[in-house]
Amino acid sequence: MRVGVIQASSQRDKNPLIYECTKKAVGRHGHEVINFGVFPDEREDWTYVETALLISLLLSRGAVDFIVTGCSSGQGMMLACNSLPGVLCGYLPTPQDAFLFGRINGGNAASLPLGLGFGWMGEINLQCTLDKLFEGGFGVGWPPEEAERKRRDAGLLRKLSGITKRGMPECLERYPRELTVKALTRGNVMEYIEKFGKVAGGGA
Repeated sequence: MRVGVIQASSQRDKNPLIYECTKKAVGRHGHEVINFGVFPDEREDWTYVETALLISLLLSRGAVDFIVTGCSSGQGMMLACNSLPGVLCGYLPTPQDAFLFGRINGGNAASLPLGLGFGWMGEINLQCTLDKLFEGGFGVGWPPEEAERKRRDAGLLRKLSGITKRGMPECLERYPRELTVKALTRGNVMEYIEKFGKVAGGGA
């Protein structure tokens, strides 16, 4: 699995922490982690909406399999991601939320609150949350006695999302031009999509 890390500029200083915690969480499972920023030394700002579009492009094109992201509250990023093609994003403030999201919902993006409630020792909650997210298989269902129903519901959710959302090519034609133009300037994301992207679009 290729796991991307990218978050909004409002929490750029936490990018190295998110990256290191993600690497630690997935390392035992053999997953690769790619850090797309936004990096602490960047001067240009990327809002949660602009960042969500980059996430949608990465996932819709199959360049990565999962995204770890966030903003100050985590809510805005989750909402923005879920409005775009190819993304099923959970809001994961606690390890319990992360465990249940991974096992039950089996989405492909996790939005973390990186400012709200991130006080003294906040990095411990971040690490535990990411550890629980990647503990066990995604979408396997939980609790075990209800696993089959949970898997069926998760599959239905993905099907509905794919029907309801437009495909990425059509969306790009309709999005505000300034938004798509800015997305294309994110060189590390565009280069990665060019190298590893598998499909031209999708509406999941």
